[in-house]
Amino acid sequence: MCGILAVLGCSDDSQAKRVRVLELSRRLKHRGPDWSGLYQYGDCFLAHQRLAIIDPASGDQPLYNEDKSIVVTVNGEIYNHEELRKRLSNHKFRTGSDCDVIAHLYEEYGADFIDMLDGIFSFVLLDTRDNSFIVARDAIGITPLYIGWGLDGSVWISSEMKGLNDDCEHFEYFPPGHLYSSKEGDFRRWYNPPWFLEAVPSTPYDPLVLRKAFEDAVIKRLMTDVPFGVLLSGGLDSSLVAAVTARHLAGTKAAKQWGTQLHSFCVGLEGSPDLKAGKEVADYLGTVHHEFHFTVQDGIDAIEDVIHHIETYDVTTIRASTPMFLMSRKIKAMGVKMVISGEGSDEIFGGYLYFHKAPNKEEFHKETCRKIKALHQYDCLRANKSTSAWGLEARVPFLDKEFINVAMNIDPESKMIKHDLGRMEKWVLRKAFDDEENPYLPKHILYRQKEQFSDGVGYSWIDGLKAHAAEHVTDRMMLNAEHIYPHNTPTSKEAYYYRMIFERFFPQNSARLTVPGGASVACSTTTALEWDASWSKNPDPSGRAALGVHVSAYDPLPPVAPNVEKVSPKILNKKARMVEVM
Repeated sequence: MCGILAVLGCSDDSQAKRVRVLELSRRLKHRGPDWSGLYQYGDCFLAHQRLAIIDPASGDQPLYNEDKSIVVTVNGEIYNHEELRKRLSNHKFRTGSDCDVIAHLYEEYGADFIDMLDGIFSFVLLDTRDNSFIVARDAIGITPLYIGWGLDGSVWISSEMKGLNDDCEHFEYFPPGHLYSSKEGDFRRWYNPPWFLEAVPSTPYDPLVLRKAFEDAVIKRLMTDVPFGVLLSGGLDSSLVAAVTARHLAGTKAAKQWGTQLHSFCVGLEGSPDLKAGKEVADYLGTVHHEFHFTVQDGIDAIEDVIHHIETYDVTTIRASTPMFLMSRKIKAMGVKMVISGEGSDEIFGGYLYFHKAPNKEEFHKETCRKIKALHQYDCLRANKSTSAWGLEARVPFLDKEFINVAMNIDPESKMIKHDLGRMEKWVLRKAFDDEENPYLPKHILYRQKEQFSDGVGYSWIDGLKAHAAEHVTDRMMLNAEHIYPHNTPTSKEAYYYRMIFERFFPQNSARLTVPGGASVACSTTTALEWDASWSKNPDPSGRAALGVHVSAYDPLPPVAPNVEKVSPKILNKKARMVEVM
């Protein structure tokens, strides 16, 4: 992932402004340590920090069309760039970069070309012929992007909040699947799939169609000119990514450059569920496996850096981002610049444990739609910024545009969790890869219960975070929380602790508004919290809060003592106990 920064239509085109843009661009240098570029045209500045994955030798940005009248700075990967180059046979390209097609597509088709791009991207395109510009973000929001407005009428664009928060009167996240045009002065949605309106689909489930769509999505992401690997926690999603990658690596350009031996990476506390399962899958697939251990104290020590890079105070995201942040540093130190990861599957297939309580297929489907729409504020943000903090790129095949179209068109009745029929969470995905003749994975891995990443790295990780927060946030602070933080008021000491750190880095009201809020259990939306009355008594985002579902669920909260109006919140440090799956 690269870092882009643009200041468009500012009132000051002086050398001082150029120096300021360079200064702000350097705040994004962790995203692109390989090259820095800056283009100025009058009162418009386009800056770029490059992480070179395709054509490292000549793909530096900004990029141009033939006569340099169209200038573009891009963060992303365009997987169908070779096909698009064939459609642009009358154009001449300066580089082999996959992003080089964007300026030429605009010249040929205008702004309507965006849906032709198969990949992930955030870009700013300046047309010097009429001094207009467009900004666009990929369908799901896998690449981060923010937009801000200055008092002088300028528009600011940045891959991260820290590139614009000190200079804009107001800023917000750039909505996924949208385009902003200076001519229109507003956003319009370019990504309009059928599932977005939440209409319930009726296409019968075909396991082979689903399998083929996912394999195609993984194969696309083997496009690389640098060393790469896979993240392998041993859960279903990362294990399928690793299995498909291992099967199809031979014969690719990447294999010719770097060999057919796949490298896999896992992180966890000593003895964690993920480390054990990850090693087993790696042995089964024959990958060169790398385990990274961290302690609870290692994670706690990194929290401030994590919040500064991830730019959120959301509890779930910080819990999961910290081990990923620590692992990414180790991976980059080994010379690897790109990894393939399993984010997105749970949102598409209803994999979180709270989906066990979905009352019907209509609610099940609507919740998956809500979850996918919110991914850019949660797992996409975590996966991108945790890795980009160290100049590492994460690719996510489950969020491939074509794969989502296939998966979200399946009749949700097939996705429903039905114990009487032997169907657990993500059954349709598991069944698609349950090949008796040529198995992708061991059966018990293929049917392993969902573990959220922040749980799978070791249950004591979350318990340790809660205990640490309790040492720094008093009961009196919690009593005044709604006055200190009236927006998204923290409801736990852990949330309060993260909020204090976040506000120190990003004190602006615009910043706090970029973070979602609302009660949640096991990563549910607030709407789905209503599926089970007992969950409202224990609204923790950990999967273990799904009482009666997770096999290592938290103990139920003790009953409130009679004649006591208010009980001070306490951290539950009990060991998880085994409960029967309902």
